[in-house]
Amino acid sequence: MAENSFPQKLLAELIGTAVLVFIGVGSVPATLIEGGKAPFTMAELGMISFAFALAVVALVYTLGHVSGCQINPAVTLALAATGKMPWRDVPGYLAAQVAGATVGAWAIVGVLGHKAVDVGLGIASYGSGVGTGRAFLAEAIGTAILVFVVFGAAVDARAQGSFAGLAIGLAVFAIIIPVAPATGASINPARTIGPMLIGQFFGGTVHWNQLWVYLVAEVCGGVAAGFLYSLLNPKRATAPAAQSVPASAEGVPA
Repeated sequence: MAENSFPQKLLAELIGTAVLVFIGVGSVPATLIEGGKAPFTMAELGMISFAFALAVVALVYTLGHVSGCQINPAVTLALAATGKMPWRDVPGYLAAQVAGATVGAWAIVGVLGHKAVDVGLGIASYGSGVGTGRAFLAEAIGTAILVFVVFGAAVDARAQGSFAGLAIGLAVFAIIIPVAPATGASINPARTIGPMLIGQFFGGTVHWNQLWVYLVAEVCGGVAAGFLYSLLNPKRATAPAAQSVPASAEGVPA
C-alpha cells in the first residue's frame, strides 16, 4: 500500500488536533455552562479527563496510519530529537498542529457560543496559589509521562499492536487527574496556544505571561522522556515514525 503524501499527513494532523481540542478542551466550558464551577469536583474532572481520553483513543485508530496521529508538538519534537522522525518534517507538523488547535478552539465558540469564552474556553492557566516553579514541574512531568507511554506503546516496534491507542488514552486520563489542579494539564503546546489565540480574539482572559512556562516545560519534558525511553531500549527495537502510531492529548484549565 502506498504511503500517504506529506500534505495528507499534515491535513491529518490538523484535523486530529482540531478534534482533540474541540472535544477535550470543549468539555471544560460545556461543564461550566451546564452548572459546574471551577475548581471542579473530582467527578467533573473525571468526566473531562474521560472526554480527552476517548478523543485520543478514537483519533489514534482513525489517523494513526495516516500521519502517526502525533497531534502534539512535544511528541513530534521528541521523535525528531531521538532520530525517529526527519527534522525536515517537523515545521510542517508543528504548523498543522497549532492550526488544528486554533480551529478546534474556534469550533467550541461556534457550537457553545460566547458563553464558552465567558467561562474561560478551557484556556490553560495556573491554579490558585500555583507559582511558576510548580507549574513548570507539573507540565514537564505530565508531558514526560505521556511521551514515555507513546514511545513504549506506539513507537517501539516490539510493542506495536492494536492496544496502542487504548494505552495512550488511558495515560492521558490518568495524567490529567493530578496535574489539572496545578496547571489545567495542557501537556501539549498546540492545545495551549490554540485556545489562547481564540480566547484573545473573542475578548476572553488570557494569561500570556504564562505561555512560555507551558511551552518550555512541555517540550523539555517530552524530549527528555524520548531520550529516557531510548536509553532503556536498544535502537533496533524502535520503528520509524512513519510506521508508528503516536498520539497525545491535553487537559483542563485549573
